[in-house]
Amino acid sequence: MAYVIAAPSISALPVSGSADLFPVNRIFCVGRNYADHVREMGGDPKNTPTVFFMKPSTAILPEGTDFPYPGLSKNVHYEFELVVAIGKGGSDISTAEAKNHVYGYAVGLDMTRRDLQVDAGKKGQPWEVGKSFDHSAPCSKIVPAKMSGHPEKGAIWLELNGKRVQDSDISQLIWNVPGIIASLSTYFELLPGDLIYTGTPSGVGPVQKGDVMRGRVDGVGELTVRVV
Repeated sequence: MAYVIAAPSISALPVSGSADLFPVNRIFCVGRNYADHVREMGGDPKNTPTVFFMKPSTAILPEGTDFPYPGLSKNVHYEFELVVAIGKGGSDISTAEAKNHVYGYAVGLDMTRRDLQVDAGKKGQPWEVGKSFDHSAPCSKIVPAKMSGHPEKGAIWLELNGKRVQDSDISQLIWNVPGIIASLSTYFELLPGDLIYTGTPSGVGPVQKGDVMRGRVDGVGELTVRVV
């Protein structure tokens, strides 16, 4: 038996301290997960529920790769985030067991065609055209949890052309990592290879061709991406 067309290639990320790769299955993203970002986007943290959305595996852009400015948009924004790599699948995972399902951590960017996202929202349409385009999820190498532990606090920041534009701490997440995994696993059966982008703090803004983004989460890693 053979496939009737060529099978798609597997998106993968390097693993820190190893020559092996982490195969990327699905990319789940958490929106509105820092109170300051909720306010920045015009919402009220007390009355704005955290939301989930997805990107395809073709959105992955491994570190060391330039970000191609996408078409159909004139307002592309950066959103820097802590990323969780799932190593053990499951449904209805408890918060107490959630860390046992984590393979490791990374840092990443949820690149957003903000003009298309806002326009879709005004029309009551899904966000995919604004969020789920190719190369929209730059990501660093995966750091296994056995090396990093399970970070609960630590500075998260992003510099744009050397200027600090996002600056917070992952302890400020509205839903922490165990809470995200527990909630997400009630909607989907999590599978090995899934990534979870955990949300971004305030300070999001636009990029232009030639810009350089450099971000870090203490205890996890750094990522530098050039816009071309």
